[in-house]
Amino acid sequence: MFSLHADYQYFLYQGICDMRKSFDGLCGLVLGELGREPTDGSVYVFLNRRRTHLKLLHWEAGGFVLYYKRLEKGCFSLPNKARISWLELSLMVEGNKIL
Repeated sequence: MFSLHADYQYFLYQGICDMRKSFDGLCGLVLGELGREPTDGSVYVFLNRRRTHLKLLHWEAGGFVLYYKRLEKGCFSLPNKARISWLELSLMVEGNKIL
């Protein structure tokens, strides 16, 4: 169940992510490169080089949740900042242009 909402903070990883990474690898990027704690309740957004795959890492009560979307055609449009809003994430996931 997709349980993300506007009350969370959303952080876009500015580098290129290897989509083979799972929970531990993505947590390592959050800790090492973003300097944040992956269990702080924020949502971390990762994209591959071609921006055709997106992963969201989120800590919920009891453990991590990983959301993964692969586009059949086109690519995700990106905001030009590290912290994004719920609206910007929603537009990205739906394939719309960022405001």
